[in-house]
Amino acid sequence: MATIFSKIVSGEIPSIKILEDEKFLAFLDVFPLTKGHTLVIPKRETDNIFDMDDDELSEMIVFAKKVALAVGRAIPCIKVGISVIGLEVPHAHIHLIPMNEVSDMNFSRPKLQVPKEEMSAIADAIRSSL
Repeated sequence: MATIFSKIVSGEIPSIKILEDEKFLAFLDVFPLTKGHTLVIPKRETDNIFDMDDDELSEMIVFAKKVALAVGRAIPCIKVGISVIGLEVPHAHIHLIPMNEVSDMNFSRPKLQVPKEEMSAIADAIRSSL
């Protein structure tokens, strides 16, 4: 059975894409901890990030770095944090979260409700910072 992320990759479920290549996809989290919270996923479905081979994992981290730098330029923050949890969706993914406080990375906090128009503007700002 395909995960929600595989359905995003195939276009069955819409997303607000930031960057895409043949192997990876970055898109805004629809339940963000902070504005600009972005997910980076491999297009190939795999549950555990550490099941990826070394080359693929290395490429994913470099892809995520490019996105994180753009997020940091576009969103006022001290730095962009990175987290790999992987419990909520059984498809490897990296969270890139603009941070001004350590608590910005607290996944037990209530998620933000960001209007679609604002999400689109955030994505435009990040894409223009790539």
